Amino acid sequence: MSMDSTTSGTPTIQYHNINDQPVTAIVAVSVSTYQRNQRLCFGDLIPGEFPLAANPSIVLHATCSFFRQPANFPPDNELSISELAALDMCQKRAIFKPMGPEERQNLKQRCGGSWKLVLRFLLAGEACCRRERSQAIAGPGHSIAVTSNGVVYSFGSNSSGQLGQGTTEEEWRPRQIRSLQGIRIIQAAAGPGRTMLISDAGQVYAFGKDSFGEAEYGAQGTKMVTTPQLVESLKNIFVVQAAIGNFFTAVLSREGRVYTFSWGNDGRLGHQTEPSDVEPHPLLGALENIPVVQIAAGYCYLLALACQPSGMSVYSVGCGLGGKLGHGSRTDEKYPRLIEQFQLLNLQPMVVAAGAWHAAVVGRDGRVCTWGWGRYGCLGHGNEECESVPKVVEALSKVKAVNVATGDYTTFVVSDDGDVYSFGCGESASLGHYAAADDDVQGNRHANVLSPELVTSLKEVKERVVQISLTNSIYWNAHTFALTESGKLYAFGAGDKGQLGMELVNNQSERVHPERVDVDLRKQKDNCEDLRLGSDGQSPFMYMITFKKMFSAWLQLGVEFLAYSCDFLAEPPPK
Repeated sequence: MSMDSTTSGTPTIQYHNINDQPVTAIVAVSVSTYQRNQRLCFGDLIPGEFPLAANPSIVLHATCSFFRQPANFPPDNELSISELAALDMCQKRAIFKPMGPEERQNLKQRCGGSWKLVLRFLLAGEACCRRERSQAIAGPGHSIAVTSNGVVYSFGSNSSGQLGQGTTEEEWRPRQIRSLQGIRIIQAAAGPGRTMLISDAGQVYAFGKDSFGEAEYGAQGTKMVTTPQLVESLKNIFVVQAAIGNFFTAVLSREGRVYTFSWGNDGRLGHQTEPSDVEPHPLLGALENIPVVQIAAGYCYLLALACQPSGMSVYSVGCGLGGKLGHGSRTDEKYPRLIEQFQLLNLQPMVVAAGAWHAAVVGRDGRVCTWGWGRYGCLGHGNEECESVPKVVEALSKVKAVNVATGDYTTFVVSDDGDVYSFGCGESASLGHYAAADDDVQGNRHANVLSPELVTSLKEVKERVVQISLTNSIYWNAHTFALTESGKLYAFGAGDKGQLGMELVNNQSERVHPERVDVDLRKQKDNCEDLRLGSDGQSPFMYMITFKKMFSAWLQLGVEFLAYSCDFLAEPPPK
């Protein structure tokens, strides 16, 4: 940053031979060696006053020079104050704590060589994936709920043992998975007949069908696993997220590397994978050396949100039918390819969502983009046309979005004030637009919505919604979860298998109005919940929290530097 004093109407001030020098060279000077003179002023001001605001260039130069210098603080005396602050905040993140020195340095280099970039990478992942926080997953016919302290509940269809309860019986009420006691779960993914859970130690547990691909058809996975089992092939990879598509499964490591299983013969995903593969393969191509913070799986394609020094970006790979890869064509991509449209829109992606046939992104400025198949109005553009590149949803121009969720031709958007908007296919009453009074109006509650509409039924909850999850499968009737800030979970849509977590009466197969699910996901107070990403992708409280820890040392430095600065600024300008 530079400032030109001439443009502000103030006289040009020459620097007093300010040379960049170590902090110790500045603070080591004894304050008593400076003669306290009467402060001079410029212009017609009263002697004794010094208008810092009128001539900030000197202060700015000295301050920037000070913060750029090595701070001589452990653990690395060569780091500047800002880098130390970033490192201190990194050390508070759950996935960073267990990393060894070499692993941390490798992550630093992978992120761009700065601890500030590492912190941005970590916080971005937490923000878009709800790591370390309560969450609900509306899977195909079954549901998973995870509390903020890592306890897991499951309910719904259980024909393949996907509830992890040791049986194949349906559960109509949330039931804790007791076999996971002592293991803290931070992430969950639900696919057709299959569930994957990720622990805070980076271990992956899976149950249900035993295949990683083609889960809908049952071609593989005839063996059923009814209790959580550690995925042996992932034991040496610290996993932080999983995404289950129809033909494949993908996982994301804490270093931001993507691995996939079982893409199949007709659309190999960046490597020579067979449908029966149970070994993870690194995703090759453009993302090999770029850290990824979030992955999202559609029916036959994958999206990856990447974090680079230049900003956030989205890559896509897989089946291109309908234009859902976002490259302006409908061709397949065997290797990840950058979606360039976001640069043209001047939009920094912060959250990605992959529906079965369409995709969505929320930008840092709160804009929402959608693309892919537009059937039933799921893109929110007022029609059913396909879009082969991301297009801003103009109907949400007055809404600042913070999250988005996609399903089978259905889209939900959460605003910064907790309001929820939905559009697309109204089948199974999963859009939530119609209150209980309209239950008898079959046509209305199943109507498709071509443009975003406020979900007024969730306004009646009178709480801020922080997460929406909906079924992302073409073979199951959809249901939807809304999680509030206080940890209350509401459900609506299809419930014929118990996936809503409540009993249905009078031969009902769905709920139109959001109903409270009897499970406690209350919010726990911790660092993850308190931090908010600023406009530069970093926490605005980063320095405040760090300086509290280093208060004593910083106070001494600050006082000595202030005394030095004041004496320096008291001297008359050169003639």
